[in-house]
Amino acid sequence: MKSTSFSEDNYNIATPRSEFLEIENLVKAYPTPEGKKFVVLDNVNLSIGEDEYISVIGHSGCGKSTLLKIVAGLEKATSGSVRLDGKQINKPGAERMMVFQNYSLLPWLTVRENIRLAVDEVLKNASRPEKISIVNEHLAMVNLTAAADKYPDEISGGMKQRVGIARAIAIRPKMLLMDEPFGALDALTRGKLQRQVLDIWENHRQAVMMITHDVDEAIYMSDRIVLMTNGPAANIGEILKVPFEHPRDRAAMRNSKEYFELRNHALNFLDRYFTQDE
Repeated sequence: MKSTSFSEDNYNIATPRSEFLEIENLVKAYPTPEGKKFVVLDNVNLSIGEDEYISVIGHSGCGKSTLLKIVAGLEKATSGSVRLDGKQINKPGAERMMVFQNYSLLPWLTVRENIRLAVDEVLKNASRPEKISIVNEHLAMVNLTAAADKYPDEISGGMKQRVGIARAIAIRPKMLLMDEPFGALDALTRGKLQRQVLDIWENHRQAVMMITHDVDEAIYMSDRIVLMTNGPAANIGEILKVPFEHPRDRAAMRNSKEYFELRNHALNFLDRYFTQDE
């Protein structure tokens, strides 16, 4: 595994590698019963490259999930703009697929049918053999071929999350959005699924925006880490560049000086804002 050394100057990166997703001067506010505005996100600016893996970290209530939902088109910004590939995002679209923490599978459909549902909805012009091939390919990609005809209540939490990931990537979206996708899993399953997701991403590069509370997870998986300040009126406090090339060796990475410097920097940022919140 190759790594690059970096100093404090490397931590806060203002310019991304390319402009694919562009968030400019984004504000999200909700009206209060008193007729005022409760500002959740205030003047957020961020750009993400078309094959870049970004993690967003911050304390509860900082608007991480709200930001993700705005990018997904599930919520609308109060002001500012969000553009994907130059086009304004105003509603959900097949070019942006979401993976939720709670799996969001239809219990009356099998594993195969849950994936096929997305394929049928988006790839309307594909032939039946093409759709079957796509579903089978993605079942194999997440190691679920043997469980293809089982129902959600017959499989484990880790397997359910793999179904959600396969369903999201089967239609080849331009961007994958993940809201704490590993948060409900035990430590062993979490680590295995992290590696599987990275394997898929490394072989089929696309933009990824992931919400997480786990600094180690963010460092292991991401190209950059976005650290949010506390809410209300949260903003981006820092953007950290992760200096490890893909594919990554978790054990070797964790034994490096750069890993501990980056980890401590992120934890100190979060601890500083946690203290301010008390």
